[in-house]
Amino acid sequence: MKVDLIIGNANQLLTIKSEGLKFGIEMQNLGIIQDGAVAILGEKIVDVGVTKKILRKFYSENIIDATGKVVMPGFVDPHTHPIFVKTRENEFEMRIMGKSYKEISQSGGGIRSSVNDVRNASKEELVELGLKRVNKMLEQGTTTIEAKSGYGLSTESEIKMLEALSEINRITKMDIIPTFLGAHEFPEEYKNNREEYIKILIDEMLPEVKKRNLAEYCDIFCEKHVFNIEQSKRILTEAKKIGFKIRMHADELEPIGGAELAAEIGAVTADHLVAVSDNGIQKMKEANVIPILLPGTTFSLGLKKYTPARKMIETGLPIALATDFNPGSCHCDSMQTVISIACIEMGLLPSEAITASTINAAYSLELGDTIGSIEVGKQADILIMDMPSYKYLPYHLGSNCVEIVIKKGR
Repeated sequence: MKVDLIIGNANQLLTIKSEGLKFGIEMQNLGIIQDGAVAILGEKIVDVGVTKKILRKFYSENIIDATGKVVMPGFVDPHTHPIFVKTRENEFEMRIMGKSYKEISQSGGGIRSSVNDVRNASKEELVELGLKRVNKMLEQGTTTIEAKSGYGLSTESEIKMLEALSEINRITKMDIIPTFLGAHEFPEEYKNNREEYIKILIDEMLPEVKKRNLAEYCDIFCEKHVFNIEQSKRILTEAKKIGFKIRMHADELEPIGGAELAAEIGAVTADHLVAVSDNGIQKMKEANVIPILLPGTTFSLGLKKYTPARKMIETGLPIALATDFNPGSCHCDSMQTVISIACIEMGLLPSEAITASTINAAYSLELGDTIGSIEVGKQADILIMDMPSYKYLPYHLGSNCVEIVIKKGR
């Protein structure tokens, strides 16, 4: 049978085969095939196995020789903020000099500084800047991302951000899953009238975003200094009523019950979780909430306490990893770097970190049936990595090991 592409002779083919989310010890099982091969027809994988077996069944005019290399699924990044105007490297220096989040915000920095720039930018400018960032992520092996709004904080500007994401998704080869994050912060004009902004979120923004079908998910920054538990519950309850699925920034700075709220409200994911309580971990497990860990943010902020990843795995939670790529707290667009930090600082094994960055991340976007592993019938989102084994990935710090990115068979 003729196919469009064959990848053969892989030193290690990481299939990461799975019937669902990977938990516990199963996160270490990458489904490795030595001397592996993949046959691709159109956008789909049609067979996977040892190279000799694949070459007996299929032929192609396009064959990639992966001798001495690792072949694996494309990375799935389930928490990013790629739509913004200016970077905030000045804040990075301020943090090194010992300035706190509050001090930086009071000096005109923080989320609100990005809001002003986004409000003043045209949609075309946001598309141009966002497309460049997304394509750079693709070059580093990320084939699917979740992308949030949240730097507009007005109906008009949040819509503009989501429309820019939609346009970028149309242009780029990457797949982008959009999330509405109007509850990212209270804008300057409502910082002393928070109730009025919540009313705008519930009565105006959520219905308009849903009417225009611009986002699948609604997210919120649930933290004591931003949207507290009661406010978060009100907003997310209304979002669920009109058909949004829920994601949450939860318990990043203090254990205020964000994880417990994620469980109560039926969120798909709870993200950050640096300060999560033991009760929150247990509640997430009971409610099948997927924890998304963002070690690059903790590292970038120069903090010492990381999300308790090992405790989560031992409890039976199917963790996922993401970059949290944004202009402020984590200007990191590389899942490879995140995998390294997760291994070094959180104690994840390389196999666990790779699982968390592929199949589990895919399921956190409810796409595990189509991406995140190399299996027959799945979308051919595949990386050829210039490295001898999967353990080399976190070990080789700060370098792009990706040699070839294949997206939907191309």
